[in-house]
Amino acid sequence: MASTAAARGHTHTITALKRWSILAKKLPPVDKIRAIHVYDFDNTLFQTPLPNPKLWNMQTLGQLGSPDIFINGGWWHNPRILAATGEGVEQEEKRAWDGWWNEKIVELVRLSMKQDDALCVLLTGRSEDGFSDLIKRIVASKGLEFDMIGLKPAVGPNNERFQNTMNFKQIFIRALLGTYKAANEIRIYEDRPKHVDGFRDFLADYNAELVSSGRNPIIAEVIRVAELSTTLDPVVEVAEVQHLINIHNSIVRETGRDGRAKPLAIRKTVFFTSYMIQPADTKRLIALLNSMVPEVDDLKYLANTILITPRPCPKHILDKIGGMNSKMKWAVADIGSYQSNLWAARVRPIPANAKFHTDNPSPSVVLGLRRGARPPDVNKIRHWQPVPADKSFVFETTVGEKVMLRIEREDQAGDQSDDQQDRLFQHKGSKRKFTSDDDRQSRNNGNYSNGTREYHNSSYQGRGGADNRGRGGYRGGGTPRGNRGGGGRGGFKGSGRGGKGGGHGYRSLDDVDTRENSQGGFGSSTVSYDDTFPPVPQGGSQFQQAIPPPPPQYGQPFPQPGQWPAPGGAPTQARPVGGPGTDLQNFY
Repeated sequence: MASTAAARGHTHTITALKRWSILAKKLPPVDKIRAIHVYDFDNTLFQTPLPNPKLWNMQTLGQLGSPDIFINGGWWHNPRILAATGEGVEQEEKRAWDGWWNEKIVELVRLSMKQDDALCVLLTGRSEDGFSDLIKRIVASKGLEFDMIGLKPAVGPNNERFQNTMNFKQIFIRALLGTYKAANEIRIYEDRPKHVDGFRDFLADYNAELVSSGRNPIIAEVIRVAELSTTLDPVVEVAEVQHLINIHNSIVRETGRDGRAKPLAIRKTVFFTSYMIQPADTKRLIALLNSMVPEVDDLKYLANTILITPRPCPKHILDKIGGMNSKMKWAVADIGSYQSNLWAARVRPIPANAKFHTDNPSPSVVLGLRRGARPPDVNKIRHWQPVPADKSFVFETTVGEKVMLRIEREDQAGDQSDDQQDRLFQHKGSKRKFTSDDDRQSRNNGNYSNGTREYHNSSYQGRGGADNRGRGGYRGGGTPRGNRGGGGRGGFKGSGRGGKGGGHGYRSLDDVDTRENSQGGFGSSTVSYDDTFPPVPQGGSQFQQAIPPPPPQYGQPFPQPGQWPAPGGAPTQARPVGGPGTDLQNFY
C-alpha cells in the first residue's frame, strides 16, 4: 500500500508522533518507554450503544451501520448518536457516564497510567473531525489520562490515506513502535475478533521485519476483550435516527443530488394491535400463575398483551374502543391451560359494560407456554379455574401496536405501503379483510355491549397515534396513515442490500441541531416493546384471513416508556449488526 510504504519510510520522532494525537500533551522521552499499552474505545473501554435489533428490521440494521446510506454519515459517523448515550452528554458527563464503562478495562488503564515506563494510548477508528471533543469529554469525566488519543483523520500527518479502520490503526501503531524503539513490549486490547486477528498478523510481520534487520523481536500480545454492548433508550434512538434522516434529506434537496442519494423516511410494519400490559402488572400476573399452579415450570413467560386484532386495527373498531393510547381496566377472572403446555388468564372489563374488542372468543392474556406450544392455542382452552377473590386484582392497559421499523426511500411510501401490508397479512382465499361490525359483535359475546366510551381514557387523535411529546420535539406528533404500511423489505431501489449514497461529511457537536428539533414520527406509547405474543390462530369461524407467521427472532417492537432495559444493561447483540453488505469492522 502506498500509505503503508510512506509510513515506513518516514523518519520517526516525538514531534512527528505527536501529530497523530488529539491531545495537546508532551510525550515522554523515547528512552523512558519500555512498554506500549493500546486500548480500543468502542465496546472495549466504553460500552457503546449499538442499533437496537428490537426496533429495526435486519436490513435497516445494516443500513444504519453503513456510511454510504446517509450523506451526513451513519450510526458510527455522527457524534449525536454517541452523545445520546444514557440520558445525553450534559447529564452523563456530570456522573462520568456511570454504568457505561467496562470497569475491568478501566482498572487496567489506571494501572498503565501508574506505570512510569509504559506509554498509555487510546486508539479508535472514529473520525477525528467528528468525535475529538466528545471522546475527550467522556474520558476526562472518568479521570482517565492517556499519553495519546488517536482518532482517524481524513488524511494522516504524512498525507497517508486510510482504506479502513484496521489500516489506520496499523499505520498508527507502526509510528508508535518506530518512535519508541526502546520498547520491548506492546499490548493491544480489542473486542472484535477480526481486528484481533488483524493485529496479531500485523505484529507477527513487524517482528519478522525486526529479525531480518538484525534486531530483537518485541513481546507482542493482543488481548481480546469480551464485548459489553448496550443500546440507547429506544425513544431517543428513533429520534436520533430521524434526525440523521432529516439532515440527509435536507442535503439531498438543497444540493439536488442525483444517483442513489434519495430522501429517506422511517416506516413501520404493524404486526398486531392490543391492550398492552405494563411490566409491573406482567409480574403480578406471573406471580398469580405461580401461586395457583406452583408445579408449573419450564415456561416462557409472556403476560404482556390482550389481543385486539392482528395487523393494524380497522379505524371503525379503533374509534369505538377509544383510539390509540386509550386506557382500559381489567379484572383477572379465571386461569386455564391447554394440555399443560400453555397457561392463560381470562379477564373481564372494569366496569362490566365498558366497550372493548378482541378477535379472540373472549379477552385473555397468555401467561406462559412451554416449547412447542403456540399462543393461539389459548382459544383451545375449554376449562377455566376461577381466581379466588383474595387473589384477583385489577390492572390497566393501553391500546397500542406491535411494530417493526425500517428505513426506506421516501418515494416508496404512501398508499402503496398500506396495500403491500394488506397483501402481507391477507389469506389467499379470503373473500374480505374484515367481517362486518354486526358479525363481530354477535360472535364476540357483545364486545361493544351497552357501555359508553368514557371508560377509555382516550387520547385518540387519528389513526397514527396521539400527540405524544416526551423528552423532546421528536417524541410527539401523530403518525400519518401513509407511514403505516409494510412496504416490502424497505430497501433502496436499485441499491442492492448495502446501497450507496453520496459523500459522507462529518459535523461537529457544535454544528448539529438541538434535540428539540421537530421531527415527527412515532409516539412511544402507541406501540409495544414485547414480541412474545405472536398473531392469533388461523382457522375458526371468525377468521377470514390467515395470520402471518411471527416476525423473525431479531425483530422486536418499538416500546412503551418503562419497557426497555436500563442503560448499561445486559449485552444485546454482538457486532457487526445488520445483514450482508458493507463490513462494519471498517467503520470505527
